[in-house]
Amino acid sequence: MSAQNHLQASENPKGIEHPGVIDFLAFDPSSARVVLVMVERRPWIEPELQLFQLQEKLNAYLSFILDGEMEEAYPQFAQKPVLLRFECAEPPVDAVLNFLQIVHDQTALQGIDFEVEVMGGTCGCGKPSSGCSSSSQ
Repeated sequence: MSAQNHLQASENPKGIEHPGVIDFLAFDPSSARVVLVMVERRPWIEPELQLFQLQEKLNAYLSFILDGEMEEAYPQFAQKPVLLRFECAEPPVDAVLNFLQIVHDQTALQGIDFEVEVMGGTCGCGKPSSGCSSSSQ
């Protein structure tokens, strides 16, 4: 997905440690889906804390989607399928992987696609962190 398709790439801090911020929201015309991205740029050195932060961020995203906030803010996305993507800098540790599998299964029941992508050295928009103007490193 190209950067020009991003509708919101807030200048606010991004990442799972900021549960009240939508990291990225875009429309992907190739799949006709709304894509919401959660970003974890840190290595998994504090997995218990990071798992808690991920849960909080995920709850905020699901509320945004399921409680009608997204359709209110972006009426053009009403009735469009949603992809929720979690992008992380390195593969999640086992406890997080177990949680992500549950998230995948539960969001599917709500008609929301969920995927995890290990991005390595990118900021979350797909560009290298050093080359992204929205990166706040």
